[in-house]
Amino acid sequence: MKWVDLPPVWLLAALVLAWVQKTYLSYGLGFGPVWADLAGGLLVGGGVLLMALAIHEMRRHKTTVIPHLDADRLVTTGIFSRSRNPIYLGDSLVLAGMILFWDAVLALPLIPVFVRVIETRFIVPEEDRLRRKFRADFARYTQQVRRWL
Repeated sequence: MKWVDLPPVWLLAALVLAWVQKTYLSYGLGFGPVWADLAGGLLVGGGVLLMALAIHEMRRHKTTVIPHLDADRLVTTGIFSRSRNPIYLGDSLVLAGMILFWDAVLALPLIPVFVRVIETRFIVPEEDRLRRKFRADFARYTQQVRRWL
């Protein structure tokens, strides 16, 4: 069942909930006309770009992108010099962007819930593994680069 407990599955679940809210429980609420579509599109595009840059950097360093596996290398270059978790940040941006694009006002609380789930289920365990494996290098990295932004 570990394949079910992956960030893309959690993202998909949050997106489905946002879509359901937009489709069946809108209650006439909305963010407004065109600006929400534009902002949503920019957030989704930025999120996808962050994910692509992070995956490219991890592949370049020949380490895994799968959260439950041990990393072969500590990646601190490229987009990882700005955020320790650019893929999860990208996931969050995609969720926020789709909520704006779909005009799913009542789904906004899904964003902090999603972030909390990602932190507790993936980021903290990943950082524990990295801390044990890369010790001083990881400690230096955490002092130089923030978890999210």
